Amino acid sequence: MSDSNTTDFSNPSTFILLGIPGLEAAHVWISIPFFVMYTVTLLGNFTILFIVKTEPRLHEPMYYFLCMLAVTDLVLSASTVPKILSIFWFNSREIDFSLCLTQLYFIHCCIVMESGIIVAMALDRYVAICDPLRHSTTLTNCFVAKIGLAVVLRGSILALPFPFLARQWPYCRTNIISHTYCEHIAVVNLACADIRISSYYGLSVAFLVIGLDVSFITVSYIQILRAIFSLPKKDARLKTFGTCGSHLGVILVFYIPGLFSFLTHRFGHNVPPHFHILMANMYILLPSMLNPIIYGVRTKQVRDRLIWHVTHIE
Repeated sequence: MSDSNTTDFSNPSTFILLGIPGLEAAHVWISIPFFVMYTVTLLGNFTILFIVKTEPRLHEPMYYFLCMLAVTDLVLSASTVPKILSIFWFNSREIDFSLCLTQLYFIHCCIVMESGIIVAMALDRYVAICDPLRHSTTLTNCFVAKIGLAVVLRGSILALPFPFLARQWPYCRTNIISHTYCEHIAVVNLACADIRISSYYGLSVAFLVIGLDVSFITVSYIQILRAIFSLPKKDARLKTFGTCGSHLGVILVFYIPGLFSFLTHRFGHNVPPHFHILMANMYILLPSMLNPIIYGVRTKQVRDRLIWHVTHIE
């Protein structure tokens, strides 16, 4: 391999992913929970897709959004975890420059899409609780498809500048990335140029997407809580609020680790690098693994259908 510290990488052919610097000796041990989480992610999300497809009673907006979430989680984990495991198991650290930028694109695209799907789920809960008589006429299959298309287009378009901006910078110092995957800032920080455009765009997308989405979710749940507390009976209030339990779990699992990872990366200069990288990996792994579990445990229709399939396996 050429000397990556002296060669002009104005158009590097490969990058080198170090994994988790400082914890190289523990890579094999770290890979065990990573592999278990990835396996659970695949099984859980494919199970959700299978159950919704085979159960006509689940052909409703909430479960369509759940399927979108499952597909997004599968794409996000499949675009990152296999390479991470190859680093841990086989010391396969090289990644083609174009593949690195492709991975970078899919990571940001899926994260923006997932946030959009969570907003769509909040809309579904809002209409179902605040205006239940119009739920079926408002959230028609056509309207749900339009929401899904809008979510995909928003994620695709907003993520597109990330790889294009990263590709234009000259990389003349090194092609070594101190990370397990091609994170945007970790890549552009290697450039020997003024990368403020990339940095500002990344911050703008984060604040725009998260700010707008969290604001919409918050307003939706304020209206939902007002509708719930207006119900006369305690049992009815608890039952209605229980229909939001799975969605609230997904919100917490997605936004809290993401916010923590974002803040430690931007402002936690005293945080050890290996801790930041571990948190960044958990942000990729945890929501994708926990989302199907949360819905499988909390949603009676999904749970009952899963039990039925298990008991009828010969």
